[in-house]
Amino acid sequence: MRLFVGNKMRWNQALVTSLVLLVSVESVPISMDKTKIKPPEKIAVEPPASVDTGLHYDRYLREVIDFLEKDQHFREKLHNTDMEDIKQGKLAKELDFVSHHVRTKLDELKRQEVNRLRTLIKAKQDIEGGNDIAVDHQALLKQFEYLNHMNPHTFEVEDLDRLIKSATNDLENFDKERHEEFKKYEMMKEHDRRVHLKSLDEAERKKEEEHYEEMRKKHADHPKVNHPGSQNQLKEVWEETDGLDPEDFDPKTFFNLHDSNGDGFFDEQELESLFTKELEKIYDPTNEEDDMVEMEEERLRMREHVMNEVDTNHDRLVSLDEFLVATKKKEFLEPDSWETLEQNQLYTDEEMREFEEHLAQQEEDLNQKTVDLQKQREELERQQEQLNAQKIELQQAVEHMEKLKFQKDVPEVHVEGNAVPESQAHELHQDPAALPAEHHQPPDQAPQEQLQEHHQQQKQDLPQQTHQFVQQGQEVLQNNVL
Repeated sequence: MRLFVGNKMRWNQALVTSLVLLVSVESVPISMDKTKIKPPEKIAVEPPASVDTGLHYDRYLREVIDFLEKDQHFREKLHNTDMEDIKQGKLAKELDFVSHHVRTKLDELKRQEVNRLRTLIKAKQDIEGGNDIAVDHQALLKQFEYLNHMNPHTFEVEDLDRLIKSATNDLENFDKERHEEFKKYEMMKEHDRRVHLKSLDEAERKKEEEHYEEMRKKHADHPKVNHPGSQNQLKEVWEETDGLDPEDFDPKTFFNLHDSNGDGFFDEQELESLFTKELEKIYDPTNEEDDMVEMEEERLRMREHVMNEVDTNHDRLVSLDEFLVATKKKEFLEPDSWETLEQNQLYTDEEMREFEEHLAQQEEDLNQKTVDLQKQREELERQQEQLNAQKIELQQAVEHMEKLKFQKDVPEVHVEGNAVPESQAHELHQDPAALPAEHHQPPDQAPQEQLQEHHQQQKQDLPQQTHQFVQQGQEVLQNNVL
């Protein structure tokens, strides 16, 4: 969290550039004796365009600040609290005195943010758990550090204190992370180049190496780069960008001309814009040898260097007073030469070796994962074939049972009052002696009644047995498929 308190207090431009200034600040008058230009007309300062801070809780941070600024009491406290007190949590205690409407809205914002985090963490757990990757619960919970997740319902003093401290720490490390990402970018470029060379024959490899060396030398062949923040560098901007006579250079006037939002400070974006002329000496987007990613890293290095020399209170803002003091130093008047990126070793041989080993391990893990997935696919295909075979067998069994059921339902014929299947009637017609002995007995005899009852019971039980068998077969098939 970058804060500054004076006639005005605002969050640092790189953190929340979309917020309106808490107190309007009139620009310092431009000296007419030295500039020979007309003072610009006063116009309403529009809030700068919103710039994402890069923090994963960027939206939550902006919304909290926006609503806190709407409370008159809190705004007044912002004017009378210095940066160190803010970092130490003194400002957070003023949350108890903000209006009920603001507190209610902050409660709602916190509940929404907790739900968002829970959803993201659950999704991450599902993804990592599904890939047999151990879930780092401590790392997941670390995402809650900027708010008190033990109380997910209301926004309290502790939440504001955590938010300020987390944002302060995260943003202080933001540039460091950008440098690390750039180093990886450069090592990956070199790795890809080496891999490409290995794929070429000797003649092509030699030609490619010569081309690489030619591009490297061509990129390094550029005009002298002025030391960022030095008198020579600022005079060049004064002359070429502002169109003013270098003999009339005045630091105070220069500051006001390039304080683009008129707030009385140079923030990081305003500082970086001062280096555009220097960067154009080194980089051209139309040149094959110039990398625009490297240009942005060079811009970052220049801005950090000036901040380290000029920003004496380390609030990541350059006030007019700090700027004027810096213009009287020897480093401003007689600076050392500036070493550009190509003059600095970005990584060591050991770091490159470790980076390539890490890439090789990642490739090996990926290949193993591919093999495992192929085996799983083959096993699933084998199981599917088995299920298909079982399905066919079950269908055949069902058809067989349906056929049996149909045969049992064939109409009966009666011989001397006895019910016998039609399939046996033909035999009786050909050879009456084939009829069992009990069928020669009178109709009222007990064996004949028992036979009829037994046959009738079979007819009644057969549909139920067939239905149960079909149902069991279908259940087996369904379980195997699932």
